[in-house]
Amino acid sequence: MTSDRSGDYAAARSRDASRDGRLFIGVKPTGNYCRPICSARMPKLSNCEFFAHAAAAEKAGFRPCLVCRPELAPGDVHVQANSKLACLVLRRIEDGALNSKSTTELAAEFDLEPDVLGRLTADEFGLTPIEIASTRRLLHAKQLLSETDLSATDVAAAAGIENPRRLTRLLNSRYGLSPTALRREANGSRRQKDSPRLSNTISLRIDYRPPFNWAALLAFLGARAIPRVEAVCNGAYLRTVRVADHAGWVAVMPYSDSRRARPIHALRLVMSDTLRPVCIEVLTRMKTVFDTRANATEIDAQLADDPLLEPSVKMHAGMRLPGAFDGFELLLRAILGQQVSVKGATTLAGRMAAAFGRPIETPWPALTHLSPDVDRIARTKVDQIAQIGMPGKRAEAIRLVAKSVCGGELNLNPGADPDIVRERLIAFPGIGDWTASYVAMRALAWPDAFPLGDLGIKKALGMTRAADIITRTDAWRPWRAYAAIYLWLSLSGG
Repeated sequence: MTSDRSGDYAAARSRDASRDGRLFIGVKPTGNYCRPICSARMPKLSNCEFFAHAAAAEKAGFRPCLVCRPELAPGDVHVQANSKLACLVLRRIEDGALNSKSTTELAAEFDLEPDVLGRLTADEFGLTPIEIASTRRLLHAKQLLSETDLSATDVAAAAGIENPRRLTRLLNSRYGLSPTALRREANGSRRQKDSPRLSNTISLRIDYRPPFNWAALLAFLGARAIPRVEAVCNGAYLRTVRVADHAGWVAVMPYSDSRRARPIHALRLVMSDTLRPVCIEVLTRMKTVFDTRANATEIDAQLADDPLLEPSVKMHAGMRLPGAFDGFELLLRAILGQQVSVKGATTLAGRMAAAFGRPIETPWPALTHLSPDVDRIARTKVDQIAQIGMPGKRAEAIRLVAKSVCGGELNLNPGADPDIVRERLIAFPGIGDWTASYVAMRALAWPDAFPLGDLGIKKALGMTRAADIITRTDAWRPWRAYAAIYLWLSLSGG
């Protein structure tokens, strides 16, 4: 439970959107737990308990509210945790690491023993890794049952639950509902009917905390979109995706529902039905791409205190840290961008997609290939990679990192330790601090990563020495990655 009961109650009474995903309210008379933005009548303080995590509320015996749907809460960037390591571990668990790994394997990622991993999350969050993971799985299953027509078998598989019988048992014991009953509830007024459903697609909602600068984020992603793989069209972000053996396409756009008087702060994710078995992993990765966990109000308020950043923050308020759907794809894009313009790097990335990405059919003529295949690149000779139009040393760097990713030596998942990844990256010939920092920002989603050597940032700061830049930017911690984005936007007229 949280320690500031009066402050938490005030946030819930005022429906404070900035606390959404960071605060959950257990309501004793109903046994439900809610988001602070819930439209249901607020009970008196003595009937409330307050939690920082959904898993903590469920551990205390509360079940998710069917009105505000805690499974849609945007989550949090836990950089304020006492332990950086605990923050990173939590991110990996929340992103589904324990759906495919054991706690022993996850602990090994951080060079820990399993019991140390358990103590780490228990001391920091009051929860074990299994408790965090099991709650996230069941909430994902609840979202799929509420928003899709997937069978219970498909829902269980996508959510990382062993089988539909176990899904039914968990829903009954934890939520007091069967999959059929939960779906029946969703088929009422709360079912997502914002627009006609496209055939052979899955549509899911992604909530965020306002403000959210969709236009600026879309422009950033569009300028760096890999030809044949990504595109921005009619206000939507489109791309092909591959997760394990499953390939398809996704489209992301602002969520709309004309039946509601108040706007819904959410994005709409549509994906091809071919991604059904991995739809939750696709959902999780797209949340990273659009940085929906961020608390933009808090970040912008801190950065706007600096007169240098204030104009850009005001002009682009609510800008997010553009993430990556695939870590290797982002690293490849960063290496291709060394010492060339954004446009030049985009051209090279398109050639890589044509040469090393598998062709795929999509509803959009601009999307024709999957992202460059890391396994194929790792097996290709350096001179063949260089033929797309780059120096041999750069081609060699691409092949070496591809082999390292395939071999498991280089972890580019959000939640990986940015300091360890940085050290491993700069050990490769041809990869320097800028590339490593850019990867930490966008692939690892580390909010305090900062590319000290970036020429644009040096120009914006009027500084060249790394020591001076570190001192100048210290007040921006732990949001220096967002500061870098705002500085880049200021150079483009912001």
